[in-house]
Amino acid sequence: MVRLTLCPLDPEQRRGHPLRLRRLLPVLVGVLALAVASTACADQPTPAADGAAETVGLQVFAAASLTAAFQEIGDTFAVDHPEADLAFNFAGSQQLASQIKEGAQADVFASANQRQMDGVVAAGDVISGTQRAFARNRLVVVIPPDNPAELRGLADLGRPDLKMVLAAKAVPAGSYALAFLGKASAHPDFTPAYSATVMANVVSFEDDVVGVLGKVAQGEADAGIVYLSDVSGPADPKVLRIDIPEALNVIATYPIAPLANAQHPDLAQAFVDHVLSPQGQAVLVKHGFMGAVGAAASPVPDPVAAFGLAGMRPPWPRSPRSAATDVRQ
Repeated sequence: MVRLTLCPLDPEQRRGHPLRLRRLLPVLVGVLALAVASTACADQPTPAADGAAETVGLQVFAAASLTAAFQEIGDTFAVDHPEADLAFNFAGSQQLASQIKEGAQADVFASANQRQMDGVVAAGDVISGTQRAFARNRLVVVIPPDNPAELRGLADLGRPDLKMVLAAKAVPAGSYALAFLGKASAHPDFTPAYSATVMANVVSFEDDVVGVLGKVAQGEADAGIVYLSDVSGPADPKVLRIDIPEALNVIATYPIAPLANAQHPDLAQAFVDHVLSPQGQAVLVKHGFMGAVGAAASPVPDPVAAFGLAGMRPPWPRSPRSAATDVRQ
């Protein structure tokens, strides 16, 4: 904005320069008109260059285990919504929920458990009833590709010489892992002390499953517990897998919702609808998730029969690949 300050002339000056004032007035009026026009133009949105459509930012906060699947879903969403400029924030669900409750700007929240979604709803950041379950997941044990600890089954996780890594208890994957250990301790194929002995081997608690998977893949731990989706799909996870039987496994349910204060609520709801659509559900199944209802991921062999539990050993020679599925194949 251009500001003009007009200083009045004293009486002697006014009497001596009547023509000069008359000549100056049109100039001043023109300058003022130009200043007003410039200010008005500055308040108008700038059109996109070369006639391109303007983009609208959409912030999606999603659990770390959704990284690969949501990146692909984002690509398919962009085909139908070219105006959307998607920005993902992938982290542990508990971290994302805390950020939202502290005022972080987000349009969509996708959690790996109901507890974190309930906390956001209770805080008023998601309108109760707008959240929808969109995917399910299950747990698996992962080990390094060379299997240096020569693990053959779930019972071996309680060996005293093992290095385990888990997600922290506050992380959905961490709480699910504790639930699995509790189930195993009550199962006749395991001892009541199984959970305690496995927990005694934990050398690190990670903020999300990505940290767990990374430490196992790099050989910093002998085993870890992550989601099946973390070792499925097109990406090479660089680990081997020991499956957990259905009787001991924990099914994780993932809810999603638009945020109450979303800057672009219609576009946020469109993204949620796309995730729930057959196209979105197909991408999730491709990446190892189970669909929201009915659709299942690839069948998982039962390690009770395949790998032996609670000290039972298969008849074949001891081998790093005898106990685990090479998920890189």
